[in-house]
Amino acid sequence: MDAQFKALMVNKTENHFSLTVNDITINELPDADVLIKVAYSSINYKDSLACIPNGKIVTSYPLIPGIDLAGVVVSSQDPRYQKGDEVIATSYEIGVSHHGGYSEYARIPGDWLVPLPENLNLKEAMVLGTAGFTAALSIQRLEDNGLTPNSGKVLVTGATGGVGSLAISMLARKGYDVVASTGKISEDDFIKKIGAKNIITREEVNSGNIRLIDSQVWAGAIDPVGGSTLASILSKLNYNGSVAVSGLTGGVEVPTSVLPFILRGINLLGIDSVHCPMEIRKTIWNRLANDLKPDHLFDSIQQEITLEEIPITLPSLLKGQARGRIIVKL
Repeated sequence: MDAQFKALMVNKTENHFSLTVNDITINELPDADVLIKVAYSSINYKDSLACIPNGKIVTSYPLIPGIDLAGVVVSSQDPRYQKGDEVIATSYEIGVSHHGGYSEYARIPGDWLVPLPENLNLKEAMVLGTAGFTAALSIQRLEDNGLTPNSGKVLVTGATGGVGSLAISMLARKGYDVVASTGKISEDDFIKKIGAKNIITREEVNSGNIRLIDSQVWAGAIDPVGGSTLASILSKLNYNGSVAVSGLTGGVEVPTSVLPFILRGINLLGIDSVHCPMEIRKTIWNRLANDLKPDHLFDSIQQEITLEEIPITLPSLLKGQARGRIIVKL
């Protein structure tokens, strides 16, 4: 296939940085088992970092960013995939050191692909994307550690972000009593619409005066924020409660102690969506197509944009202005 197609390319040299939509050919894509006609991608915080000069995400240039993609197999050297198969690809090295989803075509190793589950279409898969996968993996880990809808209140921080908003919807569908924390009280209607029973400010979670151990409030929590917010959550978990942490927008330092762990037997669950084993990955995507598929999935979409609109849209994530999910139609 010699015809040209469009891709967003980020490039950086010692004296220059660029982010432009270019015409390229299949031969400019990396060698990999499966060629995919991309239908949709999505916008994630990590993508925003990949598209700025000092984001410290991209390992080599030039690169097509986009850590998520969903599309149809055009050709395959992997016997597990045939022409016409619908597939999902998220994480691994995609959009970091391997050309990613902001392209009309992509070449991806077969080992990084998940067959599109029944009850999920390509657009829905990218409304979910890495954010939805991370939220669902967080719920899986919490439930593996004993959380049920009868356990008590479940806190979700960063409620208007991708992980937070989708986690709220998924938990609500499962019958959990969801309390959402946000710095955007103007988004109350949106947060309630997707399933939160109560909304609190981020200051009510973390006032800045963190006690090493505090009153028990939460049976569980999903936290894409980290930092001092995570420390405050740890101090307020119920006995044997758990928090699943997947982000660091609040910083990497967590000012806590061993006290909540040894006095209350709590669990700090790290969520890695990048190198999650394929067996677990497929289990989570099947749950996303079934019992965790949000009732208000499309309500979480803030925008559906084109390839050309990506550069002007990405900064909103870095400024904390995005709400829900932004998907890219290729």
